Amino acid sequence: MSAENAWGRRYLMCPPTHFEVLYEINPWMHREVPVDPERAREQWEALVGLLRQAGAEVEVLEPQPDLPDLVFTANAGVVNGPQFVPARFRNPERHGETAHDVAWFAERGWRVDELPEGVAHEGAGDSLPFADVLVSGYRWRSDARSHAPLSAITGVPVRSVELTDHRFYHLDLTFCPLDDRHAITVPAVWDRYGTAVIDDLVPEPLVLELDEASQFVANSVVVGRNVVMPACPPRVGRVLEKWGFEVAVADVGEFLKAGGGCRCLTLALDVDLSGGGARS
Repeated sequence: MSAENAWGRRYLMCPPTHFEVLYEINPWMHREVPVDPERAREQWEALVGLLRQAGAEVEVLEPQPDLPDLVFTANAGVVNGPQFVPARFRNPERHGETAHDVAWFAERGWRVDELPEGVAHEGAGDSLPFADVLVSGYRWRSDARSHAPLSAITGVPVRSVELTDHRFYHLDLTFCPLDDRHAITVPAVWDRYGTAVIDDLVPEPLVLELDEASQFVANSVVVGRNVVMPACPPRVGRVLEKWGFEVAVADVGEFLKAGGGCRCLTLALDVDLSGGGARS
């Protein structure tokens, strides 16, 4: 019998008050495609409602003018019990987010430990816990050389996965831990070594086809036995049901215009890598 994730019941989210596609830093972003602000707010609030119905708590980061991607809180950093490791964003357009992320965590008692200058790492967007390790993606938005200092700072082994398709620019578009035996995976967009890493870690993967992955199916949020997803193809739904999960689909179409789904809009605050448990 598989055990539920020890984390994923408390999230940080940021309202889309200032969300727009003002620049293009991934293949999904097109400035000529406008965001509907009212629709984005409705979708965000509906996602919050689904997470709360699933049993999660949601805390709020105040939105800031001129920082449209602050809404994607997954990229803020890595949470490890009482420790917060802020992201070092590769793209200058997102550099301004860090001060607001750090202030939020510091004001609430987290210890802030920074990665060294000169490396890029985009937080939980490119790193997710599974078993007793941190799986971390690299190439498009994070550097492989960020993994050794991240491991040293957190005290947790980091397993590297190279992302080979620029459409899947963050790990969380290709990997979703479900419980201690299961994860949603997209090996078609990983290098050979990364594929072997995940094969060794995950006893029973749900392997997505590329057309399923392109619907941001792996960019889902797991709360116990509940999975909140941007889309759920019939095959995926059947497998998840067989494994004992309940699925809720959240329409996040406005956020997909910027290349972000359900997971991108959330940062788990109860991750404790060192103890394998959850921060209260």
